[in-house]
Amino acid sequence: MVGRGAAGTVVAGRSTKDAIRDAAIQLFTSKGFEQSSLREVADAVGITKASLYYHYASKVDLLVAIIEPMFDDLRSTVESLDEIPHSPQTVREVLTDHLRSILGHRAAGTLCMRDTVAIVNALGDRYPDLIQLSRRMNTWLAGPGASDEEILRAAAAMQVLGAALMSKESVPDAPEELIESVLLNAALGVLNPGR
Repeated sequence: MVGRGAAGTVVAGRSTKDAIRDAAIQLFTSKGFEQSSLREVADAVGITKASLYYHYASKVDLLVAIIEPMFDDLRSTVESLDEIPHSPQTVREVLTDHLRSILGHRAAGTLCMRDTVAIVNALGDRYPDLIQLSRRMNTWLAGPGASDEEILRAAAAMQVLGAALMSKESVPDAPEELIESVLLNAALGVLNPGR
């Protein structure tokens, strides 16, 4: 349990907002989003429910705060693609950077995989943006003038990297270096089967 702190104060070296988010990730992952209450999150942080509401107006707002950084990272990657020439080396670099970003969200990733319906509902009008970002990423990965097959391979390669989201569940003791190496090589193999 983290020490009690007032709204906006730093609790055990972190902001209250970060402590709430971290406690919610653990609780939502272990119990499920629908089965968890904001009272339980507040108790886990050691703050009052009113203090929690100061930072997050609802459980859905808290869920969005958990998943939004993943989409912000994807958006940042996709928006940088216009400046990156397409080559085997840059494809590898983009996939590596994206995979490292995913690995940075492993704790939230388990929640996303377990409570997909809650995530889709929380995304609301953001969902079309996510689809568009995915299309842009797949199109870039497939390369200029790509065929339907190459675009499908790019989409499949991205799904391979997505396995990192469940890596805490499937291989909890595996070092990140191993996860990165295996998934990157698998994604590159799907993208370019003849390499």
